[in-house]
Amino acid sequence: MTKNSLKKSIPKPVRKIYDKFFSRSLNNHFLNVVNSVSPKTATKILHYKKTGKLLDLNNPTLFNDKLQWLKLYENNNLITVCADKYEVYNYVSKNGNPNILNKLLAVYESTDEIDWDELPDKFAIKCNHGCGYNIVTSNKLELNKEGVFYQLNKYLKRSYGKAHMEYHYDRIKPKIIVEEYIENKAGLLPLDYKIYCFNGKPELVLVCSERENKLKLDFFDLNWERLNIGHKFNESDKELVKPSCFDEMIKNAEELSKPFAFVRIDFYDKDGVAILGEFTFTPAANTAKYYNDFGQKYLGDLLTLPNAK
Repeated sequence: MTKNSLKKSIPKPVRKIYDKFFSRSLNNHFLNVVNSVSPKTATKILHYKKTGKLLDLNNPTLFNDKLQWLKLYENNNLITVCADKYEVYNYVSKNGNPNILNKLLAVYESTDEIDWDELPDKFAIKCNHGCGYNIVTSNKLELNKEGVFYQLNKYLKRSYGKAHMEYHYDRIKPKIIVEEYIENKAGLLPLDYKIYCFNGKPELVLVCSERENKLKLDFFDLNWERLNIGHKFNESDKELVKPSCFDEMIKNAEELSKPFAFVRIDFYDKDGVAILGEFTFTPAANTAKYYNDFGQKYLGDLLTLPNAK
């Protein structure tokens, strides 16, 4: 159903309200006020704004809808722990294979603690309490120190969870971490393999490639057969070969995903060695549009929701 046909299916008086409050110019302040009163209502508004579709929380069947249900009703404190880009190091060390962890170079409470001269020439510096709060460089000399510190201070002050209604992020104490720069022997950034795990079982992988140009998204099952659950225009024209460490990625994903109804665990292939990227519980804030209609139903069928309490 298209957005226009969806709107036509809504009674006219109700449609006027939707047009007023769900328009692209939706006031963020208004949404924050609604969120403070009813996260459920705010989630429905944001979901419609982002996807053009009504959110079904009473009988969810589509993948995005089920993820929104989990966000609102699942009570699992480990989600906050594993979404924390610092605390996840401790979780993996205690519950999995610490050899998959990237090297953690430093942890800071504020930019005042950073000794810029001590940082290596290549590194990834990021804040732990959201997504996209990253500055990655293969040459520190190309960076402006003051500019980096200014950006990090902006990240530290932001409430990622509040802005995107991914509430588990707001329970994370903001920190700055520095990780080792990941590259293969050719000096290139490795491909990103995102393992989708449902009720503790890995089911498929999303391969992210060609980040240097236009990001490509390709889905495969665990036998490396292509899954047609995304859009053709997002897929790569290049042959994507199964990495030699793919089985290792799956094994670790299964071990680490056991406590969760859904989690996407991301890995990098560093010359045949699996390196953990991050845990993601609300991909694209549960409003992803890179699945086709069949994909939404296919993925939704894989996810069994727990009983609400």
